[in-house]
Amino acid sequence: MPAAPRPLARLARRPAVQASAALLAGLALLAWWLLPPGAGQPHGEIDFSTGVRSGVYERYGQLLKDALARNLPDVSTTLHDSEGSQQNLARLSSGEADFTIATADAVATYIEERRPGADRLRGCTRLYDDYVQLVVPKGSSVTSARQLRGLRVGVGQDGSGVRLLADRLLRAAGLDPQDDVRSVSAGIDTMPGLMEKGRLDAFFWSGGLPTSAVLRLSERFPVRLVSLEPEVIAAAHQDGGPSRHFRTATIPADAYPAAQDGRPVETIAVPNLLVTTDRADAALAEGVTRTVIGSRDRIGHEVHPAQLVDLRTAIYTDPLPLHEGARRYYYSAKP
Repeated sequence: MPAAPRPLARLARRPAVQASAALLAGLALLAWWLLPPGAGQPHGEIDFSTGVRSGVYERYGQLLKDALARNLPDVSTTLHDSEGSQQNLARLSSGEADFTIATADAVATYIEERRPGADRLRGCTRLYDDYVQLVVPKGSSVTSARQLRGLRVGVGQDGSGVRLLADRLLRAAGLDPQDDVRSVSAGIDTMPGLMEKGRLDAFFWSGGLPTSAVLRLSERFPVRLVSLEPEVIAAAHQDGGPSRHFRTATIPADAYPAAQDGRPVETIAVPNLLVTTDRADAALAEGVTRTVIGSRDRIGHEVHPAQLVDLRTAIYTDPLPLHEGARRYYYSAKP
């Protein structure tokens, strides 16, 4: 007796299944060919250079480390304190750090001066703006940067972005940072204490609002913030070069209530950038960038400036080109 014929549906399905399997195998081979090894989930170690103790960079770095541990479980992050932007960039270039934060004007200065490794620097994210804050005791007669002549002025540590800004602003006020003021190299971790002890007449700080060290100082010791005169701000802008990253800004009246007596303070602001080098793995740079944007609200709850990180502006990392991994993230995040 002849065998019963096979159902037509079953016969038609077999070639389709075979074709699908062949297509999937081909796609898998293509993905293996196009993607470098390890291009999936990032893994490895990150050395992250932050800033001075009690500064915004340091606290931001601590919270970002926690976020990275959640989002990139195969990546281990080690934080390193630093003097600030200038030292951070030098560490990146030498390979001592993999990621860091630096102000745009400090990056521009590093590039303009053709320092070692400047051509290898890459941007991941534009973060938040730093605001220049000129702090004096409340009873001081100083009402202008031009009145700092002969005084003991904290200008930030040698490797900091604050030092660059303080020197530029002093020159814009017609003062030589070396000869006309008694410059004190100190960071935000020590300047408030020096002022309390009567060893500083004024200090410059550049940080997000409010900077906790300045806020705590204002709550235990009478200080006030000095507005920068329009002429000084204009002169700082006219320097060109790195100063093109400055913008005229206002410190809101409620940033430091005890130090401002309900009055806003005119100053300048400069953006911070998350920086790496072209040596960073693309998948890792993509994962770090995604974590920075995705953890904005969580980090911003404790570091208020981080609330201003915005996907719409984060891609603008001038004067640095975007790292390829960061570019991948922004492309994938487009609405």
